[in-house]
Amino acid sequence: MSKNLVIVESPAKAKTIEGFLGEGFVVKSSFGHVRDLAKKGLGVDIENKFTPTYEISPDKTKVVSELKSLAKKADTVWLATDEDREGEAISWHLYESLGLDGKNTKRIVFHEITKPAIKNAIANPRTIDKHLVDAQQARRILDRLVGFELSPILWKKVRPSLSAGRVQSVAVRLIVEREREIMNFKSTSTYKVVANFVSGKSVVKAELNKKFATHDEAKAFLKKCESADFTIESVETKPTKKSPSAPFTTSTLQQEAARKLGFSVAQTMVVAQRLYESGKITYMRTDSVNLSDTAIGQATEAITGNYGANYLNIRQYKTKSKGAQEAHEAIRPTYIQNSTIEGDSADKRLYDLIWKRTIASQMSDAELEKTTAVITVSNASEKFVAQGEVLKFDGFLKVYLEGTDDEDEENQEGMLPPIKVGEKLNANEITATQRFTHHPARYTEASLVKKLEELGIGRPSTYAPTISTVQKRGYVVKEDREGVQRNYSVITLKGNKITEETKTEGTGAEKNKMFPTDIGMVVNDFLLKEFPQILDFHFTAKVEEEFDEIAEGKINWTKMLSDFYKPFHKSVENTSENSERASGERLLGVDPVTGKNVYVRIGRFGPMAQLGEGDDENNKPKFASLRRDQRLETITFEEALDLFKLPRTVGEFEGKEMVVAVGRFGPYVRHNSVFVSLKKEDDPMTVTADRCIELILAKRQAEIDKYIKTFPENPEVQVLNGRWGPYLVVGDNNFKLPKGVDPKGLSLQDCLDIAADPKNASKGNRFKKKTAAKAAPAKPARKTGGKAAAPNKAAKAVKKAAPKKAAKKAVKKVAKKK
Repeated sequence: MSKNLVIVESPAKAKTIEGFLGEGFVVKSSFGHVRDLAKKGLGVDIENKFTPTYEISPDKTKVVSELKSLAKKADTVWLATDEDREGEAISWHLYESLGLDGKNTKRIVFHEITKPAIKNAIANPRTIDKHLVDAQQARRILDRLVGFELSPILWKKVRPSLSAGRVQSVAVRLIVEREREIMNFKSTSTYKVVANFVSGKSVVKAELNKKFATHDEAKAFLKKCESADFTIESVETKPTKKSPSAPFTTSTLQQEAARKLGFSVAQTMVVAQRLYESGKITYMRTDSVNLSDTAIGQATEAITGNYGANYLNIRQYKTKSKGAQEAHEAIRPTYIQNSTIEGDSADKRLYDLIWKRTIASQMSDAELEKTTAVITVSNASEKFVAQGEVLKFDGFLKVYLEGTDDEDEENQEGMLPPIKVGEKLNANEITATQRFTHHPARYTEASLVKKLEELGIGRPSTYAPTISTVQKRGYVVKEDREGVQRNYSVITLKGNKITEETKTEGTGAEKNKMFPTDIGMVVNDFLLKEFPQILDFHFTAKVEEEFDEIAEGKINWTKMLSDFYKPFHKSVENTSENSERASGERLLGVDPVTGKNVYVRIGRFGPMAQLGEGDDENNKPKFASLRRDQRLETITFEEALDLFKLPRTVGEFEGKEMVVAVGRFGPYVRHNSVFVSLKKEDDPMTVTADRCIELILAKRQAEIDKYIKTFPENPEVQVLNGRWGPYLVVGDNNFKLPKGVDPKGLSLQDCLDIAADPKNASKGNRFKKKTAAKAAPAKPARKTGGKAAAPNKAAKAVKKAAPKKAAKKAVKKVAKKK
């Protein structure tokens, strides 16, 4: 048995490191955290200095058992988990769970997975840093306390099954407040005047230094220009420089990958982790913008070799982030000489971005020459300004230019032709165009990360989970929304003739923006009213700073928790006893037909309209779900009344009525007990009978197309079309088809052989619908989505069996019927 056992948290990382260490070392993975706070109850003994109760995760029992066995046989155990607080905590939990001895246990850290870095870590081990562990424990326990006490309040006061979190609730607040800013925004218009002047054979484009508030003012100015002379009053040329951005931190990588690659924050972290674990980049959770001497040396060679010595400008950047906890090194390629890598498309694209940013950070400034010319109007006080820019030396721009989240219009500055002071210009065309002020931009995932970082809320390891959680909880949706058409006015002076026209443009379209849901807004308002401190930006940032101080050993973690919990718990008790229910209810008006009040509010299944009160047993209120594009705060009285026109019968098909309605999952048409969802473009209030028939027939065809092959002699074996292509169903198990197999040419025996193949057996239950452990006995459900739901007993039998055994049993059972 090997004398040295190295434990890391991921199999990919283990494989890479094992290749560097060679004989005498065995590298194993813990597959992440091996234990966590107990799931039953609070898992924290508040009265005993917040002592946590940890338990080994059920899916990690076998891993822990194997690691224990290996640790007992090893002379030295090396804990080589990540270098941040989370990694330190994993090492500590391993130490405790495996019952390791401090005498032969060593902690090693490294920020890149390269042979020199691993060898250096082995040569310089340390002990587990309990301060880092305590900081992670404090965060985990505090978040459990907040969630455990706030969630039941939401169940009681808002709606069942809701949950709340400390950082997540603040993120939702940011999105809700931005949405309300947009709702309350009143757009105003001004007229922007642009002229095309002629200088010799060249055109000089210039913009007036004033915008006009009204159409009449803009037209009056153009009237003056009919008889005006235009003279160049001044020409000023200034050299300017552009400097490169610092190397990537976690936050800036997430932002730039979203802008340039279209990656979500979560996708960026998954790909970055893969690159790190395969030894291609340095550690991907960091606040630091520093580069090591080794990295700068590699960058120097790459820049001088590829671009020349005049492109080199060595820099050391300073970290600006408050309370940077992973201040080791920026995210960079481990071998900067490698400008490309092998791998899938996402890996290559993200690596390319990191490589370019790193190289650019050590390159010379771009040198530009900016020229500004002022042009007078003989009979007006306003002046035109023309600007041009010439790139004299590209410097770092040869490699990389940072993206931007700015949605405002940008003036593209080109070159100006040779011009001189006193020169008279001819106006070829002067145009006054109506422009509108734009509401504040909605958050993207990237801009939300930037805002959280600016406020000091969260840390590199928490940005991605925070953004994923608020979407999973249904408080926020990330989606595209169509804009609307808007008219605008254009006044043009050309050839001493003024013309006017009205043009149309699209406005308000959104792509991959974050919108609060109605329930997100109601929960936010409730928490902000009852727990203002929890949702306070400065308070949340202060808590983050206290975690940093715990990590540095400056404050005691249990005292920090006590100071937080006592006032928080009092607020919880007071809110539980005294606060009113929150539903976001709005009284919109009185129905002219029935004389009943019309409300909108949050109901059990989401936002809904209500006609009438709930206290008359003989005349119960009516309810109607809001449509996807309707919101509690903006729906009008007329729109709410329209909802009660549903369900509506649109006609008959095959002797059966077609009824359109809106349900929990959106609008649908019901025909012959079959429900067919309406498409996004279909309005349930106006959709026609012909369109409904089209949708019904399309669903029938999709159902037919789902079956590639069936076997009458054994109906439990089917070859189906699924979301990811053809697959095999045997009983209640689904199997991938081997590559190159023609699904239409499979015989029954072929199907049984595929299912019986040990290579496929481990995948047998991969797509199987999970059955609740305590579910009541149920009849076999009808087949949905191409997957046959198993009877309850069969599902339990499969659940108890290991995947391979379950697959084999299923095949044998089905084969008998053959």
